[in-house]
Amino acid sequence: MLGLLGVKTLILTNAAGGINLSFKPGTLMVIDDHINLMGTNPLVGANDERFGPRFPDMTEAYSRRLREVADAAATATGVAVAHGVYAALHGPSYETPAEIRYLRTIGADAVGMSTAPETIVARHMSMEVLGISCITNPAAGVLPTPLVHDEVMEVAGRVRAEFSALLEAIIARL
Repeated sequence: MLGLLGVKTLILTNAAGGINLSFKPGTLMVIDDHINLMGTNPLVGANDERFGPRFPDMTEAYSRRLREVADAAATATGVAVAHGVYAALHGPSYETPAEIRYLRTIGADAVGMSTAPETIVARHMSMEVLGISCITNPAAGVLPTPLVHDEVMEVAGRVRAEFSALLEAIIARL
């Protein structure tokens, strides 16, 4: 729908679990790439050429230009950002410690239940995409304690102002 309305640039945000051991709750991670482990692709089925090619290139799923804009906005606002690879899994359950070890082994820095399908569809329609994850918790097995959804929500609330300032600075630069 956004593509049909003429949107050319899309900023996607999400809450994610931190796989990278240097990411603490509240880290904002600019997504450099993703690993789609959702078990499907939103482009499966008949292709309508009006929306894009049958096999869209995903070499730069997350625009290098927009990632540079995000870095400049972060510097200007004093908001620290990290960069990393986002792994998308189907959910709705959190991942197991074994799955997190697997994801770390294949190069994922963060994990969540969204963003990859939206990015794939946006790129299919030639939109430029920027993705930013708020690392709301260490992923399962990183700490010896279970994941609690209320703690995820608390961290998201705690960094809301910082995240908003970053997004406003990015949008101002576009």
